[in-house]
Amino acid sequence: MTRVVRVAAAQLGPIQKTDSRESVVERLIRLMDEARANKVELVVYPELALTTFFPRWFVDDISEADHWYERSMPSPVVQPLFDFARSSRIGFCLGYAELTERGERFNTQILVNRDGMTVGKYRKVHIPGHEEHEPDRPFQHAERYYFTPSMEGFPVWDAFDGRVGMMICNDRRWPESYRVMGLQGVELILCGYNTPLHYVPDPSQDPLQGFHNALVMQSGAYQNGTFVVGVAKGGVEEGVDSLADSMIVAPSGEILAKAKTSGDELVWADCDLDWCYQYKDTLFDFDRYRRPEVYTRITDQRGVHPDDRGPFNKL
Repeated sequence: MTRVVRVAAAQLGPIQKTDSRESVVERLIRLMDEARANKVELVVYPELALTTFFPRWFVDDISEADHWYERSMPSPVVQPLFDFARSSRIGFCLGYAELTERGERFNTQILVNRDGMTVGKYRKVHIPGHEEHEPDRPFQHAERYYFTPSMEGFPVWDAFDGRVGMMICNDRRWPESYRVMGLQGVELILCGYNTPLHYVPDPSQDPLQGFHNALVMQSGAYQNGTFVVGVAKGGVEEGVDSLADSMIVAPSGEILAKAKTSGDELVWADCDLDWCYQYKDTLFDFDRYRRPEVYTRITDQRGVHPDDRGPFNKL
């Protein structure tokens, strides 16, 4: 059986604070309509694809931010996207802010199959930024205030004739994210992101944002023999310029397709999931070559132990 899935990265341009969810859903549907015209089977949208990136503002009473979150999915506003996808026989992956019945707040991504059924839900594990208001910043990055880090890990689902996993934004920078899914036989990883071009803690990294973005996804794909689809919300949003560079990466680490703009744009590639095994069964044959007995430090400790800090270590 041939397992070729045509996958599209549906990059979004900026979503301003005053943009309604209805207008955003219309944009998502337009991108999916383009995907339908090009016989795409799976469309991947960015992180927090329904709203502006609201963690760039801080509110003392977090309940004042409740309107940025979704209490159900699909909500009545998002239902037209589900309906269009089902009638078009296209699956999709969508990122949004989730507020649960128990009051938990997660940065969430769902996987919806071609029948319009949600088959997977992932909640962001690696939450960047800060918990408190930092008024000296040009903009806030208060994700750690608005979202709880998930304890659910990195599951993998049987979908689209393969093994599909998800991660969100900062997760892509951590090799553990890919490897945990790799150890579950993942063949296709879907990742939405919002990445400001200005990194406030260390502006020297600003010109490297695009390089680092590609570096982590290409290495994660290669080292685990999997496709990786990274999808941005880019452009100048509420005065903050964000990286675009949405891309589809092969198990070889090669970039198969990449966005050329910072606005709404669809790029796609045919992903032959059997290609993964040219790497899973050779260089990265985990059963044969991995040595978990010598990797225990990875899970036994979080940071560098004080005894391991040399005289020049600033940690």
